Amino acid sequence: MLWLALCLPSLPLEALLRGHAPHEREAWAVAEDRSVIACDARARALGVRTGMGLAAASAIAPQLCVRTRDEAIERAALEGIAAWAGRFTPFVSLEPPQGVVAEIEGSLRLFDGLAPLAHSLRTGLGELGFSATLAAAPTARGAWWLAAAGREALIETHAALEPALAPLPVAVACAEPGALALLRNVGVATVGALVRLPRAGLARRLGARLLDDLDRALGKRPEPRAYFAPPPRFAARLELPGEVTHAEGVLFAARRLLAQLEGLLAARQAGVRRFVLTLLHRNAPAIAVEVRLASPGRETARFVELLRERLAAVALVEPVEAIRLEASAFVSLHGHTAGLFGDARAEGEGWARLVERLQARLGGEAVHGLGLNAEHRPEHAWRMLAPGERLAPGAAQLGPRPLWLIQPPRRLRETSGVPHGEGPLELLAGPERIESGWWDGGDVARDYFIARAAGTALLWVYREPGGGWYLHGLFA
Repeated sequence: MLWLALCLPSLPLEALLRGHAPHEREAWAVAEDRSVIACDARARALGVRTGMGLAAASAIAPQLCVRTRDEAIERAALEGIAAWAGRFTPFVSLEPPQGVVAEIEGSLRLFDGLAPLAHSLRTGLGELGFSATLAAAPTARGAWWLAAAGREALIETHAALEPALAPLPVAVACAEPGALALLRNVGVATVGALVRLPRAGLARRLGARLLDDLDRALGKRPEPRAYFAPPPRFAARLELPGEVTHAEGVLFAARRLLAQLEGLLAARQAGVRRFVLTLLHRNAPAIAVEVRLASPGRETARFVELLRERLAAVALVEPVEAIRLEASAFVSLHGHTAGLFGDARAEGEGWARLVERLQARLGGEAVHGLGLNAEHRPEHAWRMLAPGERLAPGAAQLGPRPLWLIQPPRRLRETSGVPHGEGPLELLAGPERIESGWWDGGDVARDYFIARAAGTALLWVYREPGGGWYLHGLFA
């Protein structure tokens, strides 16, 4: 087996601030118990350090923006990362509070090896707004210790595992303060020195659990792990560090959540036909922006393109303080192999994406197809179809009908029994008797003809039994 660990030391900060582009940030820090537990690069450039008292940090950097740690947001972010990582392997395990471990041996061929897979993971995490230390090892515990110690090593063999773990600080294996102090008092500062201690004495003084962890890290004892199950629906909230006054300004933050949604959908081999982005305000009702797709999809770029069209039409009355993205009703969506001589599915998908972009820009009701009803009256014989919807079995298949109906029908002049438009009309085909609608009070009795006008246009006209000619449609 081969495991890859992700350690996210800046999770307390990034879980709160990933809604802003890096160039938009001020110097930020996250505090807990009046101490700085995480800070960004701008804060570090001003002299702020992790572990520093909040008063001292504010003194050396008066412009420092400080947020209080929110463990609930961190936990939600960690679970979101685990669900997203399911696109690389189904065997993902949480390592709270700041880590994820995944078994990746079965995914190496798909990603052309360990190094490309690690690169894809790092790139994807960056798109989500997170940074991580990545390490790989033949054991989950060993990979986690490497990542937690900040060592980005990709160890693929058991023979190389123990030498790689030996120089790690003993704190990665033993975090209990009393035990850690005892080890340091006897000169044990590394994992390698810990391994060389007599096992019986170590177990007697520090407990058997430490020995079990050492054996699991070195592959001498199996380590059962509980795997994370991707949720059946997506719901994520992202707070914006600053107020956004125009709708398109939330697009950067929304992209983070849409990338996270794509990872979850890929893990479940699913797609969605719709998602909803909710803009949250302090003193105004939330605004729900619904995006519909013409065909199931899960690509971030496609989601962002449609969302940009929808946000362009949204006018804000209050600044946006947070956003929430929701998607449910997942549908199965597997990958496909392109054909050697063209790809009909890809061409059809191109049309579908054109339709959904038009709907996003013009509105869902402005773009639709036409279908037939089992009805002889022309004005009732058609209906609007959603893009991609098929005709129901049994729909009436009528004779020649014009594409354009004139509603209401236009009365024509009649001279010596011949209907006239701009001139006399030549009747080419007919009559076709339509007598229907008695059951709903809209009964008609008409004799329809195909006629040619003076300009060679083909018209659809009818005559009522009581007299009078009407133009009801245009063929060409």
